[in-house]
Amino acid sequence: MQETDVLNEARATLKYARISARKVKIVADLIRGKDVDEALAIVKFTPKASSEIIEKLLKSAIANAENNHDLDHNKLYVAEIYANQGPTLKRIRPAAKGSAVRIRKRTSHITIVLREKE
Repeated sequence: MQETDVLNEARATLKYARISARKVKIVADLIRGKDVDEALAIVKFTPKASSEIIEKLLKSAIANAENNHDLDHNKLYVAEIYANQGPTLKRIRPAAKGSAVRIRKRTSHITIVLREKE
């Protein structure tokens, strides 16, 4: 990447989101490569747990692009979106015969990168 490429992108990151990365990736795959307005519409009407989180993060990335990087809203598209696994919270639940079962509450780090179309 050159210096000019870096200037034409805006990003927003959410760390430690209390949802597993696997669930986030389902919605992320739907909006990758789409215009921001189309991506917002898709996320708004997708009945998944992660769509609310991604919608908020996408709006944040758009605001970053317009206010911090002076990019044109009409030319923006979702260049990259990915969800990496964060740390897992380990909890214990009582089980039969005095034993215990471990519950894994997974977290994820979600990143959205917006770029301007040429």
